[in-house]
Amino acid sequence: MSQRTELESLGEFGLIDRLNPKEYRKAKNSSTLFSIGDDAACLEYRDKIVLVSTDALAEGVHFDMVYTPLKHLGYKACVTNFSDIYAMNGEPKQITVSLSVSNRYSVEALEELYSGIYLACDRYGVDLVGGDTTSSAGGMFISITVIGEADKDRVVYRNGAKVHDLICLSGDLGGAYAGLLVLQREKAAFMANPKVQPQLTDYEYVISRQLKPEARKDIIRFFRSKDIIPTSMIDISDGLASEALHICRNSETGCEIYIDRIPIDIKTSNTFEEFKILADTGALNGGEDYELLFTIDQKDYDKIKDEANIHIIGHITDASSGCQLVTPQNTTIELKAQGWNHYRKQTDN
Repeated sequence: MSQRTELESLGEFGLIDRLNPKEYRKAKNSSTLFSIGDDAACLEYRDKIVLVSTDALAEGVHFDMVYTPLKHLGYKACVTNFSDIYAMNGEPKQITVSLSVSNRYSVEALEELYSGIYLACDRYGVDLVGGDTTSSAGGMFISITVIGEADKDRVVYRNGAKVHDLICLSGDLGGAYAGLLVLQREKAAFMANPKVQPQLTDYEYVISRQLKPEARKDIIRFFRSKDIIPTSMIDISDGLASEALHICRNSETGCEIYIDRIPIDIKTSNTFEEFKILADTGALNGGEDYELLFTIDQKDYDKIKDEANIHIIGHITDASSGCQLVTPQNTTIELKAQGWNHYRKQTDN
């Protein structure tokens, strides 16, 4: 039986020291002057735009401990925040982590969570510089604030798309939602009969997209290497349809997105087929893919046309044309967002 250390045996400050050992406090970024160990972290930025974003994850809402490994949870909590900075054409540099947990969790469990946090920080070159820990009446709540930087003349917002711009997408879509469907199905089978072993062998790709996503740091580096500055950009956390509408609403434009150009991995398509869901519908509305949706001026077409990780899926139109999906039969359908909305009233079908 593995060792279990109760949280109360360490206390708040002992837990902070345990979760933030000195070997992880060495700064990776010159902007990190001093991190954990004083009343506040010390950061220094010169001639840069400072980018700040915060995401919160609540047990039972954003993650389910029945099928979410703690190390994966720590990794994902960081990566989803890093993605927000990349969506501004910036680089994440520091994070703070605030954690609220009940005594259902042991010290060893929280160390496993932090091992995922440190793995993400190492892979993306980010410093963990502070945070807070507190008790919870039940479950776990994680809040991460990420601080990044961008050159003043390279920051990209959601509101810069122009008529005739190309709509581009990194990677492929729908995998995270397909993975969630598999995990929820296997959980239901387990809850009905705990002796049933989960059937996950054929679903490694979609499950990894759900439990351990990656942020598209490589795309930002590609932009720099080709001297490309997107006219607008957003990361796909709530589904392609929702994010495309965000760009058009902020830019006061319309769009046309070609359904047959939306990239979907064959493993994702096969999984959706099992659940009797159209792959296009899953890709448009599933969310949590953390790919980058962006627009570029047509003059940059030659710079991206041969890049395998970038797909041109449509173009920006005048606002009066609305936001449209174009079918393979060349008919149009109004683009509507059906992704997750935390505060929308949920109804049973």
